[in-house]
Amino acid sequence: MRTTLRILRSLLFVAALLLDPPATRAEASPPAGELLFGGCGGVYFLAEPGELTVEVVKRDRNQRDTRVELRAILAGPDRRVLQEATIPDDGRPRGSGMEPAQRCRLSTRVEHKGVYVLNVTLSQDRYGEHAVWGFRSNCPKYLIETARGHRDARHEEPIVLASPERAGDVCFMPRRGAFDIEVAGLPKDAATPQVFDAKGALIAALKPGESGNASGSFAASKRREATPWRLHFESAKAIVNMDGVTRWDDHDLQPNLACWTPDLASWFPLLENRWLLTPCSRTVYGQPGEQKEIALQVRNDAARERTIQLSLDVPAGNWPARLSAERVKLGGKKVTTITVTCMAPATGETRVCHVRATPLDESGFSTCSTLTVKAGEAPAKKPLVMPLVLKPYQHENEQFGHLPEFPTESQVYFDLKNQPFIITGNGIATWRDGRWTAFKPKDVSSPLCSKIAFDRDNNLYALATVRGSASLLHSADGGKTFAACAIPGRAGSFDTEEFTGHNLPDGPPPILRYRRTAKDPKLFWRALHDLELFLPKKVDDGIVMGEPLLISKQCIGLAAHSGIPSSVVSRGSKVHVIWGEATDPKVKVAGVPAFVATYDRETGKLGRPALIGYGAPPNDIHNTPSITMDSRGFLHALAGTHGRPFPYARSLNPNDAGGGWTEAAPMVENLNQTYIGMVCGPDDTLHATFRLWQTGMEPFPASHYATLAYQRKRPGQPWEPPRILIMPPFSEYSVFYHRLTMDRKGRLFLSYDYWSTFWFYRNDHFGRRRTLLMSPDGGDTWKLAQSDDLR
Repeated sequence: MRTTLRILRSLLFVAALLLDPPATRAEASPPAGELLFGGCGGVYFLAEPGELTVEVVKRDRNQRDTRVELRAILAGPDRRVLQEATIPDDGRPRGSGMEPAQRCRLSTRVEHKGVYVLNVTLSQDRYGEHAVWGFRSNCPKYLIETARGHRDARHEEPIVLASPERAGDVCFMPRRGAFDIEVAGLPKDAATPQVFDAKGALIAALKPGESGNASGSFAASKRREATPWRLHFESAKAIVNMDGVTRWDDHDLQPNLACWTPDLASWFPLLENRWLLTPCSRTVYGQPGEQKEIALQVRNDAARERTIQLSLDVPAGNWPARLSAERVKLGGKKVTTITVTCMAPATGETRVCHVRATPLDESGFSTCSTLTVKAGEAPAKKPLVMPLVLKPYQHENEQFGHLPEFPTESQVYFDLKNQPFIITGNGIATWRDGRWTAFKPKDVSSPLCSKIAFDRDNNLYALATVRGSASLLHSADGGKTFAACAIPGRAGSFDTEEFTGHNLPDGPPPILRYRRTAKDPKLFWRALHDLELFLPKKVDDGIVMGEPLLISKQCIGLAAHSGIPSSVVSRGSKVHVIWGEATDPKVKVAGVPAFVATYDRETGKLGRPALIGYGAPPNDIHNTPSITMDSRGFLHALAGTHGRPFPYARSLNPNDAGGGWTEAAPMVENLNQTYIGMVCGPDDTLHATFRLWQTGMEPFPASHYATLAYQRKRPGQPWEPPRILIMPPFSEYSVFYHRLTMDRKGRLFLSYDYWSTFWFYRNDHFGRRRTLLMSPDGGDTWKLAQSDDLR
């Protein structure tokens, strides 16, 4: 059944790729030459010292009136960008075919053997459907990674061959487990695709069926050697899907990495060595003569034990630097840490060294990481000139020497004593006894959300799964010990009250549960949820959760991966809940209606929901609203939107959602906003962060791009124009997974993790890139947070 569903899913994907307008029937075939393929992605080169040249060719399909520019970036083993070039749109009209070819040439002098990369993206074409590309290089060892932009579906990367005038191969590493291959889009009367092993022996012929598509199933074999196979086409026009190569299960060696090559001889063992040595670069600052210790990880992703040879190359020769180990032996799937100890150079000087890692086997693989040590104070410690412009492979550490000594896995919260707390994979971390420590309560398997709350007694609360059940964690001693209170009922998504400036619950924080009851099969972002409110109470022997109170049966759900919007605030006995609702698709409305209702703990009554405004477009779960309150108790709300201006409204009475609201009005007209983060400062200034789209502007005038932006509203004043905080290194879709919090002094902390739509760029970095900005002065200036800023 799973195989049948997988094949059906692949056929649907292929059908989408094959749907061309009538004008494309006259598409001219390109002359023989480089093998051309669709999609975006790039190439990995295992380059030896000497000259490395790469020539990239692009042909526009001209099936749409879309301006498609190819951006090619060549980067070294440390991912320092060595050269960049752009191939423009050919300017030809729709339906004019794939003529002529355009080319660009990139080159560099290879000083250190390692894995160099060619990164290829296409403007206004993140799926690589409107152009095909290829390359030639003097490097004999290379692998292609087909990698498009993301889709809101299971990740698949069909290999699209687009050179019917020539023969072609797809060489790939087969699973030892069972796998299927499906081939679609073959030319009429095409020869049967054939599968060969590394020795050239025929394994199978994939005979086309009545539909013209071909497929084959291959049984599991523990004896299958870890050597590449070859799928051969007499006419290289096809769409190829295969398990373990273009779609994956968790047990695959490198899930989400669609690696292949048209030349069996070019194969090199990238998959098991991809993260042999990380990070690939590190920039460190120190006072002259200060000893610095830089940690790197050596990782063996192979299933067998291996010995890794390590060496340190110091170009300056006389710079004192030493490596903690010259050789490490690692079992399969194991990792260890090594260190480089060095001295910061004299004032105004920079020192660079290279750490090399080489498996002691017959693979021929070797790569290196670059360590840069500079004298003086890191620019990250000073206020930044905003916006912070991320560049390809050059983020906060490479540009500013930012190297956080605190956990960055999620946003930071502060208790009433302004002590920091952060949810991590190892538990809840805080600064204690002169160092960061994390405590993971017993039987906790995972957090339910990344928020942490504190009550008037400075007790700490967090949501987690405990012994398989959703639970509220409670600590009365600053996170040293915890007790758990189970949340009754069925599973769902959860949210809880967090500090947003002037809310402080007397006891345990209110908890919201979103239980999906229906999913619209026609509208992808529309679903129905029961929204329930839990009001836990302290008792002598712990916490009593109580039964939930139904708030709405039409709630559209919760979107909290970015912005972490505040869904509930409280003061005294009043609890204020905000939510968006799904509407009848047949009824035209301006957007997702945002409602606020007040529950009074003293009277036990839930007030009538107040309609705040509409966040466009309708029936879109992205449009989660957010609420906060000021020092006088007035409620402030933003309706969520997906690429539209956020509507803002304020309650007419303090601490009461039922006494009327100002008419909802956009923060600023014509803004493409998504994902609200909002807090209220000590002076009642509202601070908001969000994703903001830009189109046809520098640095990507040929396309659109997403930024992370900030906006504030001083008391009695309109919202100020937005200010861009982060510029992306790539055009097309991006998200920042941003999370805005505030400490008890009113300082702003903005956790973010840049995420590009392009799989190749995300795949080419180990771990996440989350880090932390902070503003000590209410949004006037921003800097990259240091440990001292959190203590």
